[in-house]
Amino acid sequence: MFEATRARGVCRLRREGARWLSTGFGGGFTDAPAAYNVTVPEGFSRTDLGAFVAERCTDAGFDDEGPALLTGVDQRHARCARFGPVEAVVTAGLSNPAALPVDADSRGTAVPRADDDTPTPGTVNVVLGTTRALDAGAQANLLALVAEARTATLLATTGFTGTTSDAVVVACDPSGEPTSFSGSATEVGHAARVCVRDALRASLASRYPDDDFPDAVADADHGVVTEGRADVSPV
Repeated sequence: MFEATRARGVCRLRREGARWLSTGFGGGFTDAPAAYNVTVPEGFSRTDLGAFVAERCTDAGFDDEGPALLTGVDQRHARCARFGPVEAVVTAGLSNPAALPVDADSRGTAVPRADDDTPTPGTVNVVLGTTRALDAGAQANLLALVAEARTATLLATTGFTGTTSDAVVVACDPSGEPTSFSGSATEVGHAARVCVRDALRASLASRYPDDDFPDAVADADHGVVTEGRADVSPV
């Protein structure tokens, strides 16, 4: 499986020869031995994110190249889940929740917004890998499936669809067993949903042992309620 390691505010998920797909800064497809989830300090304002990540990884003793995600959540709340051919590491914070109202009973009634794109103490980051070999389409679909599982778990647990700065990295092993599909009915998709759900719930329980996350966007430090109505017509 992949190797999960944590040191000095950096969490690394590693597998030699892996191919990664990231939604984080500088994202896209990358061939690299590892991916990282990096905690930023309070008041973080740097814009040279690549240099910042390199410094933090060096300080933690990690020298592998690879994509990285940033979060305000301490890595002591990172949780790793393994099931079948999949492994996932998740950190979860809800200081900047996002709500998508569908009816009048939504949990978002106000719209406090972050002033910029600087990572806040929230963010739900997922770094997930499978030992199977996926083509580009199946890997992209796996990323979408991971985001879906994250949203479903957050809705059931907190009532929010996510936060304003969530990100996902998914990896496969090109030397593994070729797998053409990654939907929820496949072994890879099923395992990914299980891992995301269980790691996310465990990270939330670590970060909020008394379930003391915000009850609504208005109660959070930052956040967003998606408002407005689109014009919809037959095609």
